[in-house]
Parts: sequence; structure tokens; C-alpha cells
Amino acid sequence: MTALTLSTAGAATLRADALVVGVAKGPKGLVVAAGAEAVDKAFDGKLAAVLDSLGATGAEGETTKLPAPAGLKAPVVLAVGLGTAPEQDESFDEEALRRAAGSAARALHGSKKAAFALPLDDASAVTAVAEGALLGAYAFTAYQGGEKKNGKADKNGGPKQPLAEVALLGAKPRDKEHKAAAERAVVVATEVNVARDLINTPPNDLTPEAFAAVASATAKENGVKVQVLDEKALVKGGYGGIMGVGKGSENPPRLVKLSYTHAKAEKTLAFVGKGITYDSGGISLKPAGHNETMKCDMSGAAAVFAAVIAAAKLGLQVNVTGWLALAENMPSGSATKPGDVLRMYSGKTVEVLNTDAEGRLVLGDALTKASEDNPDAIVDVATLTGAMVLALGDRTFGIMANDDAFRTSIHEIAEEVGEASWPMPLPEDLRKTMDSPTADIANMGVRMGGGLVAGLFLQEFVGEGITWAHLDIAGPAFHEGAPYGYTPKGGTGSAVRTLVRLAERTATGDLG
Repeated sequence: MTALTLSTAGAATLRADALVVGVAKGPKGLVVAAGAEAVDKAFDGKLAAVLDSLGATGAEGETTKLPAPAGLKAPVVLAVGLGTAPEQDESFDEEALRRAAGSAARALHGSKKAAFALPLDDASAVTAVAEGALLGAYAFTAYQGGEKKNGKADKNGGPKQPLAEVALLGAKPRDKEHKAAAERAVVVATEVNVARDLINTPPNDLTPEAFAAVASATAKENGVKVQVLDEKALVKGGYGGIMGVGKGSENPPRLVKLSYTHAKAEKTLAFVGKGITYDSGGISLKPAGHNETMKCDMSGAAAVFAAVIAAAKLGLQVNVTGWLALAENMPSGSATKPGDVLRMYSGKTVEVLNTDAEGRLVLGDALTKASEDNPDAIVDVATLTGAMVLALGDRTFGIMANDDAFRTSIHEIAEEVGEASWPMPLPEDLRKTMDSPTADIANMGVRMGGGLVAGLFLQEFVGEGITWAHLDIAGPAFHEGAPYGYTPKGGTGSAVRTLVRLAERTATGDLG
């Protein structure tokens, strides 16, 4: 993890490999953002003109490197675009700061230390820049480089390492709000990056059992209680959904419960995560071209795990329970077949029409189990449907809920922390399309509106009277294109920041 410090040093005097400044599009051309005054002075007030001559426009995420002039201790100045400059007396949008810091950190892979002289008007800006830099510096290198035979290091040295240290200039280390903002950013970014690591881990190494072991060890280190149900306990307990999905694999399923409690907590949240460590589609096998990234089908469980640990590290005054429904969906002679009927943990029977609609089966069991604790609210997170990607694209997750106010609150929270989302309906007329002549319900309905059908299926397993929301993160959970802002290629850690902020808001009683 990249180190973060709040520095009282001036931009001209701090020794670092690079000095990061912000530039933006002004009404009359390129402008240098606040925080870079000393750097601009070193350029005789012509930094904007120099950057303009190099083709810089101030566009969001654009980076331009140039050698530092005499008077600066850092040898390189990196200008990063913040987009359109705000009106007078207004501040840059927090997400613009977060993305700019992320772009700068990515551009400085391989550097030991960078000083960030971006606009820091208040504690919220400190959080945004710190989060962006720490998330942008992320790289998954566990399977690259390494050692050769006989324990000798690879001569090629392996991949370029992430930026090692970020120093925020302009923040006040003795200011309680600034210090708290930086500490929070470190916790949240660390857990988002943990989720990313899990998502990026190859499925031959991250089996349900291995995921459960990681969760157990980390939970114990952070004072979080943990309970793991193995395949024997799942069979004995009647978890037909989880076992039905996992029984086709040599790697048996697990249901993990993580419990963070606070002595003064008045509210309890339950987070439920889909944890399909690899999804082949089962007997309803996915076609070539649709299964290469299916190690990411446990992104919901990764988000839930990370959020619970973050809540514990932050000491939030709220009880948070995390449920990780872990299974590997594989075809074999013992796999569930289309046409089979499963008896869920709730007692309801489900006719399986498509074994590739497996996420809702493991979540159904976990939602029923989570409901037994009667929490104040349940939020499930899942890479559930391709239909949601078709509806909202690759960067936005859908929100469904049985309470409109709760859905609105989660949408506002997600937007606040920089996670694109959109509220979606649960049309009652779609429920009847899952009627089965054989069982209580089928795991498939009409194709059109398939993301909403999946949400309606999940709603069937939520305890009566419990407020519930469903986040379908199928689009933003795994990024296959070029990195941008603080978003890397591969696992993104989508929904972690939304869940953490929801827990914070619930702890303070400030939930819409």
C-alpha cells in the first residue's frame, strides 16, 4: 500500500521525485489551480503558457510531465487536468480532485515519492485527493516477475512498482479534521485495494475455501467475529441454493458470517455479497468470449468483506454484519441441471431453468439467513446480470429496493463518494414471469428487464418488514479497458465506498 503523509513543507522546498500540480480549463485558456503558486513562481509565472505550448488543455485526467526549473527541489513537475475551472468563490468538485489525483499517481508508477500540490480547500478535499492518489497508485503484481528456480531472483526485476509515497501539500497535519480525513482515506483506500486484489486473484487460487480463510484471518486481526459454514454444515442446515450452485465443483462452497459490533451502536446493517469465485455457467455453459473474466463474479462478496473490515478499522458506532455466499459454478456429473428443483434455506422451492442464473440462488439463502438477525436494513451486492450492463453501461451500477426512500439515500450516498449509480424499479408485473408449474418460483423470468427480474427474485427471500436494497454491480465491478482516473484495469472494488459511507451515515443517524 502506498504511504500517505500530510506535509507542511512548501512545494519549492520538499524533496521528491515529482511535484504534482493541477491545471484546468478557464474562460480564457489554461489556468493553474490553487496549491501550485510556488511552482508557477519558479516558472516566472509562465507555467500555464509553457504547458499550453506542450499541448496541455486541462482536460480531466490529462497528464503532462516537464522538467522542473531552478528553485524547485523536485526534478519533475507533473501537471494533471482537473477539467473546467469552477466559478469564482467555488471549489473543484471532489470527484474531479479524486480522479486527477488518481491519474497523477498512475503516471508516476515506479517513483518513490511524489508531492501533490492540488487544491485542498477543506477536509473533504483532503479526503478526495488522498483517496484518489492511493487508489490510482494501485497495481496487481502478485503473479508477475517473482523468482526463478533455486530461489534466485528474476534478472528482469519484475513489473514496475506503484508510487511508494504520497505527500499532500497544503493539508494541515495538526488540524483534527484534516488528520481524520487523511486517516479515513487510508482505511477506505486500503480496503478497496484489498477487494481489488481478491477480484484479480486467479480462480485456481481463490476458491471458496481460500476466500473464507482470508476473510477469517483478516476478521480476527481486526476484532471482527467470524463464522464459516462448510459444505457439511450447509447440507445439514438446508442451504439448498448455495449447495445447488456449488455441488458441481471439486471446490465446495462456504457461507461466511462477519460480525462487527460497537458497544454504543443503536442500528444494525447487514451486507450480503455474491461470491461466485468462478462462474462457468454450470451445465448452461457460457460461450467462449463470456467466461474469461468470470473470476470477478465474487466482486460483491469482496466489497462486503472490505466494507465490514473498514467499518471495524474506523470504529463506526453501528453494528455491521457481512455475509459472503461463496461457491464455484462448474459443470460436472454432480452439477445441478436445468429442470432440477432446489429447496432453499427459506423452505421455498426453486425450479432451476438456467444454471447460469446462479448468483440469485446463493444470495437467496444468504438473504434469508441475514434476515433472521432482524437488522435495520439489508444491502446485497452482486455482479448479477448482463441485463444491468446493457441498461446502464460499464461504469454505473443499478439500485433496487423495497423502500423508495432507502433507494434514494443509497443513490445519493453513491454519488457523493464518486460511484456512479442509478435507481431502478421492481415492476410487479415481471414477478409472474417467474411462476413455475413445478416449484414455488423459477430462477428465470422474461429476458427483457432481466436485471429487474433478478431483483424481484431476491426480494422473495428478504424477511418481512426488513428494509432492503440490491446493488447490481455487473458493469463497474471489473474494468477491461485502459485505466482512467483512479480506476485500474481489472477489479475495481466497486460499491465498497458506498457501503462504508452508508455505515457512517447510519452510525451518525444522518440517513436521509
